[in-house]
Amino acid sequence: MPTQPKLFTERLILRPFQHEDSERVALLAGEKIIADMTANIPHPYELPMAKTWIDGHGPMFNEQRGIAYAITLRSTGELLGAVSLPRIEDGYGTLGYWIGVPYWGKGYAFEASQALIEFTKSYFQLIGIRVMHLVENQRSKSVIQKLNVPYVGNKTLGMQGAEREVCVYQCRFDANN
Repeated sequence: MPTQPKLFTERLILRPFQHEDSERVALLAGEKIIADMTANIPHPYELPMAKTWIDGHGPMFNEQRGIAYAITLRSTGELLGAVSLPRIEDGYGTLGYWIGVPYWGKGYAFEASQALIEFTKSYFQLIGIRVMHLVENQRSKSVIQKLNVPYVGNKTLGMQGAEREVCVYQCRFDANN
């Protein structure tokens, strides 16, 4: 089985999650505003949920269904959040990310997403990328716009027991991107 490599950016190291990250993940992802702004993180988000989530990453990568990385500061190793392609279907990766509240507004989601897209484009031989954000999540909209993924339209999805409206973006890679 191939080993999931670390990815390096100017300020970050993207690395596979480890069991020791569970408490930090539960702490950062456990803030209510994270659940309010994401499709798949419930509130409360407790330690057993973080452990189960991390346990799923190895099989997902090994089966080529997706990939998840811990976003860590290159200078300190501090875990800030996550960036992933939790689904790869029909040659398209679906981008997802969350950043702990203390680290918002510093460009980490963009930097990590850009590195993940570059790596997965060739590793998984993707033909494109999809990404969605809840209509009220303007921070994610800003990240997606910086990534230059074109807006496709809105749709309503059932998530966490409610119907939520999301903005959908998609781009097909070509020789220039």
